This record gives sequence, structure tokens and C-alpha cells, in this order.
Amino acid sequence: MDIINTNNLGKTYLHKDGKVDAIKNITIAVEKGSFVTITGPSGSGKTTLLLTLAGLIRPTSGAFSFLEKELTHVHDCELAQFRRKNVGFIMQSFALIPYLTTIQNVMMPLALNKISKQKQKEIATSVLETVGLENRLNHLPRELSAGQQQRVAIARAMVNSPSLIFADEPTGNLDPMLAVEILDFLKEINEKNKITVIMVTHSPVAAAYGNVKIHLDKGEIKSINEKIIK
Repeated sequence: MDIINTNNLGKTYLHKDGKVDAIKNITIAVEKGSFVTITGPSGSGKTTLLLTLAGLIRPTSGAFSFLEKELTHVHDCELAQFRRKNVGFIMQSFALIPYLTTIQNVMMPLALNKISKQKQKEIATSVLETVGLENRLNHLPRELSAGQQQRVAIARAMVNSPSLIFADEPTGNLDPMLAVEILDFLKEINEKNKITVIMVTHSPVAAAYGNVKIHLDKGEIKSINEKIIK
């Protein structure tokens, strides 16, 4: 079953020098449970595609759907609800709130879903145990290593039991050994929890983790799983 479908998806920005097609003619079907990696040179449209699929950027043309529900033209409130219920995000910069503890950072998505404080703590503690941070619940981000901070970010992405995790260069700020640790963990989440992962990366090592590999250039898909698209 496909979790995401797009049909000629495009995003155009108006610039003082004219129109810029960040992505164009993107037609893909992402099967539920896939691990998708999106690669391409800087400026190829990788992050634009990721944010469009996540409902954070409105496409200029084409259409996309989630589990056969068309999302291209739905109201902002409905898109926000879709993200809260179905989507987790992992960013290169970790994006942790510096004055909140580990457990408070992970509880944030639960608070948006109006879950009781006690239940929030129980769920967040359980998820932090799965990423090996049960002894760091009350640490601030600055008291954690880079690898630990990214694991907090992964726990926060997982806490709502999402169907999809979008990851934008999740290993970009990590040394090679830590990067492999985080990638192994994402692959484990993908396989054990059946969570679909869509990850943007510059790293050939990270790209190799995908069972679906999409390569972009100048906003267009040039290959899927190394098969050239004309």
C-alpha cells in the first residue's frame, strides 16, 4: 500500500531575476514501510520536496496524497492536524529547545495533542528508554553530546507513533561513527516499528540505507534506485 503519492508536483518561487522552479514534475509513489533517501547537489530541490511532502510548503502545481487522502488543497488547520497525527521530523540542527530538559523536549508534541501531563511523561519516558536515554531525562541539551541530542530529536519524532518520519540531513552535524549509529537506529525504527522514513542526505553512506533511492538535479528526478528517468 502506498503511503504517499505525488502527481507532477511542482514548487515555483518568484525571484527578482524571474521564476525559480525549486521542484518540478515530481511523480512518485512511496510504499508504506519504505526507507526513502533523497540525494542531489546543493540547490537541487531536496529540502523543498521534503517540506512539500510534509505539508509545510504548499505546492504551486500538481498534487500529493497521504494514504489516498488528497492533501494539496486542504485547509491549513487540516494540514496541521495531519502532521500532528502522522508525521515526525528530525533536523540536522537537532532543533531542541535549549531551556527544556530531555523529557520536556520529547513531551512537546504530546502537549499539542491535549494528552494529560502524567500520560505525556509516561509515553516520553518509554520512548526515551528505547533510544537509550533513560538516565538523561532531566539533562538540558547543552549537557548532552551531539549524538545524544540527535537521539532526543529521534525520540521526539517517534513520540506520537507517526506513520512517517521526515529527516533532513539528520547526520550532517555528527562525526562518521556517530552518524552510522544514528542511521542504524533509524533503520531499526523503520524495520521494527514499520515507520516510513523519508530522508534527505548528501552522504553516500546515508543514502545506501534506503531501499528506495531518489536522485534530484535542478528540481527534477533524475533517477530512482539508479534507474535513469528521462
